[in-house]
Amino acid sequence: MNLNQLGHQAREAFFVISRTDSLTRQRAVNVIADELEAGFDQVRSANDKDIRQGQENRLSEAMIDRLTLNESRLSGLVADLRSLAALPDPIGTLFDERTLPNGLKLSRRRVPLGVLGVIYESRPNVTIDVAALAVKTGNTVILRGGKETMHSNRILVAIIQAALRSIDLPEECVQFVDNPDRKLVGEMLRLNEYIDVIVPRGGNSLHQFCRKNSTIPVITGGIGVCHLYVDVDADLEAALPLIHNAKTQRPSVCNALDTLLVHESIAAEFLPRVVETLVADGVSFRADPSAAALLDHPEVQPAGLDDFDTEWLSLVLGLKVVPDLESALDHIHKHSTHHSDGILTSNQDHADRFVDAVDSAAVYINASTRFTDGGQFGLGAEVAVSTQRLHARGPMGLPELTTYKWVVRGDYTIRE
Repeated sequence: MNLNQLGHQAREAFFVISRTDSLTRQRAVNVIADELEAGFDQVRSANDKDIRQGQENRLSEAMIDRLTLNESRLSGLVADLRSLAALPDPIGTLFDERTLPNGLKLSRRRVPLGVLGVIYESRPNVTIDVAALAVKTGNTVILRGGKETMHSNRILVAIIQAALRSIDLPEECVQFVDNPDRKLVGEMLRLNEYIDVIVPRGGNSLHQFCRKNSTIPVITGGIGVCHLYVDVDADLEAALPLIHNAKTQRPSVCNALDTLLVHESIAAEFLPRVVETLVADGVSFRADPSAAALLDHPEVQPAGLDDFDTEWLSLVLGLKVVPDLESALDHIHKHSTHHSDGILTSNQDHADRFVDAVDSAAVYINASTRFTDGGQFGLGAEVAVSTQRLHARGPMGLPELTTYKWVVRGDYTIRE
């Protein structure tokens, strides 16, 4: 596989799609949705091969879950694509308009970001999400999925490219590194002549590798050690189903709950109820000494040295008792990955203090961390959930795939 050729083709395709009108790009996303819906059987067949190979290779349950494209998830992808197509197009919008004392009229205009390089593991839905977001915003993308998703990604990219060809857009707007050789990741990270930004979606080792080896700017995110703090003034009856949702609704994803912090004055009453509620769904627990002392259950084990720094991606939940809000904030400061953290409280001052103090991409008051998602935030989809500060933070939807140019209008104005 010649990555330089892929890069050159992506850059040439960008020259074409970045100049298309909004209606054409909207239509392209709708056609991708139509083609995907028509190809459900093909996708399911390819995905079944990946699942079987994953099971043979003893992938974890979390990995198998991320890998799976069942009928419900495929239908959800199609619905998300159509919602995305209908969203306002940020390309071409003007902002920061002003007139200078010398008469020059300045504005900033949103333009496509360029050629995206997205490296990801396990989740073939990323192929559809990223491709559609790129097309909608006039960008192009080179995708590099994991070896465990090869069959699924091949058919998904074929569907996307067929949709693009059908409306006379270059199929090279969306390309795929159709080779599992890991050395190609290193080569991709050095294609700075063609690729404008690298977005890794996967575990910490992938992120670290990209940071260390890329000659291209890297936007990292998607690793979530997520916390909920149950304050002394929380509504405990309402808190139980919320915690259940945050932990069990889909435990294999980055916005699932990993650590529950509970105020000491309610811990003796509340923690046994948490265990009783969650253990029925197969949840086990890692408790600090103060929490463990309040619990007598075979599914509660003492927390290990690194347990509060672990993104579980499974039905495991850390438990800790804290004396007050400031102690909860201190724990989050030490262990958070700056993804999604929340407070359950009826005290507005405590809620405000939490929002001010917690440095995460998404901060919640009385809501499940499971909402940190492009679709749930009304963005249609996401390229990634960025946990860094530059350019983009949180779910990266349409506006985050743009940059801007300054537009300066004069009347044959010269500089004095």
